[in-house]
Amino acid sequence: QVQLVESGGGLVQAGGSLRLSCAASGDTFSRYFMGWFRQAPGKEREFVGTISWRGGNRYYADSVKGRFTISRDNAKNTVYLQMNSLKVEDTAVYYCAAHRGAAGRGLNEYDYWGQGTQVTVSS
Repeated sequence: QVQLVESGGGLVQAGGSLRLSCAASGDTFSRYFMGWFRQAPGKEREFVGTISWRGGNRYYADSVKGRFTISRDNAKNTVYLQMNSLKVEDTAVYYCAAHRGAAGRGLNEYDYWGQGTQVTVSS
């Protein structure tokens, strides 16, 4: 099992940047694909991006491609989401998720979830 704790959320103006972190514990971090998802009020949770075990492969939702970057530091058991050029529509609770093995864009592909961190982008 792996436990996940997100941090780094907050309030930012449109056009600004934030970096989210997700710290993992409990198992060998490098065995897990890591994903980021988000859920806006009144909407379903949606895929943001995912990164493979050593970071060699990364995939993003079209809505964030070119603005968001996922990275990981296996020595620190942490995955990051760098968010640039933020838009009001990026406002959501952001969750990291883990799957031991390969995973993609589906919520049900991930076994472990963090508690989420709120990101609010003001106009």
